[in-house]
Amino acid sequence: MKTSTLPDPVVPGGKRNGLYTGLGTYLGLAGALLAMIVLFSLLSSHFLSYATFSTLANQIPDLMVLAVGMTFVLIIGGIDLSVGSVLALAASTVSVAILGWGWSVLPAALLGMGCAALAGTITGSITVAWRIPSFIVSLGVLEMARGVAYQMTNSRTAYIGDAFAWLSEPFAFGISPSFIIALMVIILAQAVLTRTVFGRYLIGIGTNEEAVRLAGINPKPYKVLVFSLMGLLAGLAALFQISRLEAADPNAGAGLELQVIAAVVIGGTSLMGGRGSVISTFFGVLIISVLAAGLAQIGATEPTKRIITGAVIVIAVILDTYRSRRARRRT
Repeated sequence: MKTSTLPDPVVPGGKRNGLYTGLGTYLGLAGALLAMIVLFSLLSSHFLSYATFSTLANQIPDLMVLAVGMTFVLIIGGIDLSVGSVLALAASTVSVAILGWGWSVLPAALLGMGCAALAGTITGSITVAWRIPSFIVSLGVLEMARGVAYQMTNSRTAYIGDAFAWLSEPFAFGISPSFIIALMVIILAQAVLTRTVFGRYLIGIGTNEEAVRLAGINPKPYKVLVFSLMGLLAGLAALFQISRLEAADPNAGAGLELQVIAAVVIGGTSLMGGRGSVISTFFGVLIISVLAAGLAQIGATEPTKRIITGAVIVIAVILDTYRSRRARRRT
């Protein structure tokens, strides 16, 4: 008789529950973030200010929630390159519902998030059903979602107005509701990953999918659900962007998937699957965002920004490879 008991995968830090990244990782990421803040504070007299950090906090909620979804996707050993285009698809859907059909804000928002979740479900279903690498499937969905967004808006920016403006308007200590919502998503996602059977299964799937299958658990619905969740969070990110721009841009999110993946990898989530932490991903988002803001304040050119950001990503991948090899030696 098969059992649903899964062995605890080993992760860096020596913990055998497979769900704990380790205090050392958090301290390392916090140290890197603090070092960047100190460096840019020395290079720019305007960087170390409450205005800088409150503005930064209100600009990153979309990146935060997308990074949460990507963390789950990478943990199961997948990747989703379509998140930027799915975001644009959700925003375009909201604009059509409000401007074209006369819908109110809530139904339009739910429709946009539903369409984004459907796109994620399609990616996950094709990946699982035909055993095609999610890299290839999501690349195709990237093109299709962007094309649909262009068709829905006639390739023009649709100005929605202030219907969603309350999401980005600071209400306490210069912080917007969108940042608070994104922070709640991070806390909830970390709890799901570390405190629930669902999170345990995801870690198991990413560590050894065959072992999960032999334990009597069908990994397919869990994998599809993760991609659906990624789409849903892309829809939420679209609402955050609409609230800031007061418009739906069919070009929105172009290249955003690279920032999302970079933040997640910098946060320590393994590209090979089986290891990750939403809290660490949050640190990765902060590092990417502080790096971009700091480089902008010291007047770095766009090519320089790209070179430095790319170098940081490469270093993060090298560190991830080192951590994976060290974890294998421990086992």
